[in-house]
Amino acid sequence: MQSEYHRWFSPRLRRDFELKVYGWQGKPLLVFPSSKGRFYQYEDFGMVEACRPFLDEGRVKLFAVDGVDAESWWNDHAHPAEKARRHQEYDAYIIQEAVPFIHEHCRVGPIPIMTTGCSFGAYHAANFLLRHPEVFDTAICLSGVYSVREFVGDYLDENVIVNDPVRFLDSMNDPWVTGRYRNARLILCAGQGAWEERFLAETRRLSHALQRKGIDHWCDIWGHDVDHDWPWWRKQIHYFLGQLV
Repeated sequence: MQSEYHRWFSPRLRRDFELKVYGWQGKPLLVFPSSKGRFYQYEDFGMVEACRPFLDEGRVKLFAVDGVDAESWWNDHAHPAEKARRHQEYDAYIIQEAVPFIHEHCRVGPIPIMTTGCSFGAYHAANFLLRHPEVFDTAICLSGVYSVREFVGDYLDENVIVNDPVRFLDSMNDPWVTGRYRNARLILCAGQGAWEERFLAETRRLSHALQRKGIDHWCDIWGHDVDHDWPWWRKQIHYFLGQLV
């Protein structure tokens, strides 16, 4: 399998950031790591291997990026405003640095990008599609958490609201805004097995918020044997890519 490692200094994050590319052509798929994970997590836990058929056939080109969760939402030593501000800098890095890199690497112009993640990575996938539907047209969200309330408590500012998917959706009252998602494919998946209770509830909560706004999506609840763990996420990403590409 063809793969490349890249690293550059991000002026928006003020430090070096790393990513890895897998595959030789196909629909670009941006992968977010789970909580406090690194760009190599997806490969280490067998997720890249689960995508191999789509990578080898040139149907998907995978871009696994670093995260800043330990410096933003998961930073227990920071004020909620600082957590949200750091995430906003990460948003700027993704949209203004990683996305142009993906477009240039694919050599086909600014085509829409798919995104995915597991657990807290699913939060990022959903959040980036909802905030930037002009950039992303598909999100595969596996066992996600879709609120930042546990990281900020009752604190609210604009940066928190726009990065909390349910609050963000509930704050939108303009049909033109929700109309931007008309062509988006948003997949929310969770199991009903071990360690999935919270994530199942979060998945249903976001699904209900999308329904209230009339936003089409696919909420797929798997069985009672489906745990919050990598073996099931490997099966799920293979299944959903098979449905999409």
